[in-house]
Amino acid sequence: MIWYKKSKEEVFQELHVKNDKGITELEAQKRLQQYGHNRLATNRKKTWVERIFSQINNVLIYVLIVAAVVSAFVGEIADALIIGLVVIINAVVGVIQESKAEDALEALKNMATPKAIVQRDGEMKEIDSAEVVPGDFVVVGAGSYIPCDIRLIESANLKVEEATLTGESVPVDKDAFALLEKDEQDIPLGDQLNMLFMSTLVTVGRGTGIAVATGMDTQIGKIAGMLNTTVDEQTPLQKSLAQVGKYLGIGALIISLVMFLIGILQGRDFLEMFMIAVSLAVAAIPEGMPAIVSIVLAIGVQRMIKQHVIIRKLPAVEALGSVNVICSDKTGTLTQNKMTVTKFYADGQIHALKDFQLENDIQSLLMKIFVLCNDATYTKDAETGDPTEIALVAAAVQNHLYKDLLEKEYPRIHEIPFDSNRKLMTTVHIHENEYYRMTKGAIDRLLNHCNQIMTEEGVMPLTEKIKAEIISASHTMSQSALRVLAAAYQVEGHKGLVGSEEDLIFVGFVGMMDPPRLEVKESIEVCKKAGIRTVMITGDHRDTAFAIARELGIAKQESEVMEGIELDNITDEEIKTACNKTNVFARVSPEHKVKIVQALKSAGHTVSMTGDGVNDAPSLKEADIGVAMGITGTDVAKGASDMILTDDNFASIVKAVEEGRNIYKNIKKSVIFLISCNLGEIIALFFAIVAGWPTPLRSIHILWVNLVTDTFPALALGVDPEEPGVMKEKPRRQKEGLFHGMLPFLILNGLLIGIITLVAFMIGLNGVTSGVPENVLMHAQTMAFITLSFSQLIHSLNFRSMNQSVFKVGIFKNKFLLASILVGVIIQVLIVSVGPLAKLFSVQSLGSMDWLIVIALSLLPLIINELVKLFKK
Repeated sequence: MIWYKKSKEEVFQELHVKNDKGITELEAQKRLQQYGHNRLATNRKKTWVERIFSQINNVLIYVLIVAAVVSAFVGEIADALIIGLVVIINAVVGVIQESKAEDALEALKNMATPKAIVQRDGEMKEIDSAEVVPGDFVVVGAGSYIPCDIRLIESANLKVEEATLTGESVPVDKDAFALLEKDEQDIPLGDQLNMLFMSTLVTVGRGTGIAVATGMDTQIGKIAGMLNTTVDEQTPLQKSLAQVGKYLGIGALIISLVMFLIGILQGRDFLEMFMIAVSLAVAAIPEGMPAIVSIVLAIGVQRMIKQHVIIRKLPAVEALGSVNVICSDKTGTLTQNKMTVTKFYADGQIHALKDFQLENDIQSLLMKIFVLCNDATYTKDAETGDPTEIALVAAAVQNHLYKDLLEKEYPRIHEIPFDSNRKLMTTVHIHENEYYRMTKGAIDRLLNHCNQIMTEEGVMPLTEKIKAEIISASHTMSQSALRVLAAAYQVEGHKGLVGSEEDLIFVGFVGMMDPPRLEVKESIEVCKKAGIRTVMITGDHRDTAFAIARELGIAKQESEVMEGIELDNITDEEIKTACNKTNVFARVSPEHKVKIVQALKSAGHTVSMTGDGVNDAPSLKEADIGVAMGITGTDVAKGASDMILTDDNFASIVKAVEEGRNIYKNIKKSVIFLISCNLGEIIALFFAIVAGWPTPLRSIHILWVNLVTDTFPALALGVDPEEPGVMKEKPRRQKEGLFHGMLPFLILNGLLIGIITLVAFMIGLNGVTSGVPENVLMHAQTMAFITLSFSQLIHSLNFRSMNQSVFKVGIFKNKFLLASILVGVIIQVLIVSVGPLAKLFSVQSLGSMDWLIVIALSLLPLIINELVKLFKK
């Protein structure tokens, strides 16, 4: 319904309201049954069972569960228990980290004010806002939240803060009698001056209106509906790991089946071959990988907290590293969300506020007028009133002019309040038996009430030429996105004309804006070098948005700016094209923000969206990574986000991206390390079985190496120190897999580990491959088991750097890695040396020559990789 276009009488008729006394209590109850309570619908919260299921719902975990069941079925209880433990650890880590489950709709619901003043049966009543119904007469005043969407009937100096809904930082003047004739789609929410919207805040004045929409039918309700329909998408890492899990699962089944068939054809025992097939399946899958990835991400989350970033969802850590477009809300994110005086005009010149001179009579008078003709209060600890008036008092305090002292010197005796028709405010003060009329307001209106101007030569007539110069100077400020406010005065020898705003003396004007955060420009420059584009999306006007974007280095030309209205008139394909060359989107609605994010994603970009308001919530949820402000952000924005900035600083996003890139690199190191080790196990088992040899490794050996020996180095690689220059690299492509550029390295080291394991096994067998006695086979399997584990521990050092020698990058820089290698070696020595452990693992102690052979073979992966790196150089 286009309520803002309808007259008072038409609104009454549409809502079946008979007169100005409001609906009856009986009618209100009927409408409550018809429309429902004035609340927002909420999703059912996930149960603990559902949360745990979401953690184990991937192919790799399913294969592990099947392996555990099969192991238990054939009597390998220890194997089954170990695999089950891995699955449980993975689920617990994920559930604990994400236990503070998002509930954006619940947060939206809580934003509604608990009480509302309505008129029913001709009487004013305070009721629960949930009981407001369409047709109710609602009264609002300064400091009150709007309980529903309202078509204004009456208003007096009414200003409403709509930043959380529209993104516009300056309170909007509301006028019950504003006439809006355009089509609905041509009037953004911020320009619907005769409408009030649920959850916005009245800063000044009062108003009465008729409730036209409640609950999910309000503008906030539409946003809630958008949140409800947005589906969480997987991050690049989740997609990569799911793909790896699928391939490994399929590969494990194929290899197991092939080996089983080969064994049967060779005439081997059926049960023996079944166990070998299970062992191969176990060898093909890095059982510790899901838990290691979760733990590395959780460690990354703890590191992020030091960078003022709270991660709500684990995969968001790595996804940040692939972001190549950051869409940012302007108000409160790129800017300070605080109106600030930056320039002033006096005696024919524009000055920066820092050049203000208190001893200059004109400049001093200009600031005094703005402080005295002002209802705001300001101290370093507290402030009240309209943001524009607060900015004026703050500018005065900055220059040692204090309102409380000035008001004692110039007591106020009369005032003409501001109203949106005059766009002026006047106060009258007495000082040394003279009466001062002080007026502030819009420059075009104020100049019409002035016939003189204050200059260094004294008070002079205000000629048309001087007026033109003043207007030109104000346009110069406006083009820099400054909001201009002018001041004038008059002195009377008596109290007469206290209600007049005529024959004023023009003094000057100030320019104010919501200024950019000081550190943001540098952060945007860092983003550019890192191949990340910054796009500003705001509800503010085109000129304001472009001026801020130009100052921050986001946009250079006005052609890079597009308004939300334009998005409504082009196709999805045209939006996609526009998004690739547009860096500033102004005057946009929540629906537009979602469209922009969707268009960028469909163009192949990994998109991060930052914001703090209710209007940002749907796009935060739609983006690959939603980033909410922790201090100024609404609960809705936080609820819809993947991560929260505790310092509301755009620069923290850049640090988070850098951290995310390093974490992804480390996860990649961990995963490739695990898979290369498992490839070595597969090669050793596959070749031995095809060649008709005895099995070189038992299933418990493989499980132990995969879950314990490999796990410590993999975790240590997950916290590897950051590589220098990571923010000078381009973001990785969205479809780039974990194995990108790593296959030669993976295959080389898989072959190395597999071959040296087989060599150790053959040395243990003394070259005999048939009719091997049980004690000789156990000795050979012990040699293979220890060589496999030691070689994998040493192999982890190769991952300190893919291109540089480990001795150059620093073998001692990752102390966790060295400690994990040492612990791994000690554990393996204990297993073969301590009787009960040796019995559990079916191994035996080794002689000194055996240990020398094992150590020599285990060092080969490090030596050969160092030679390859040297050859590549």
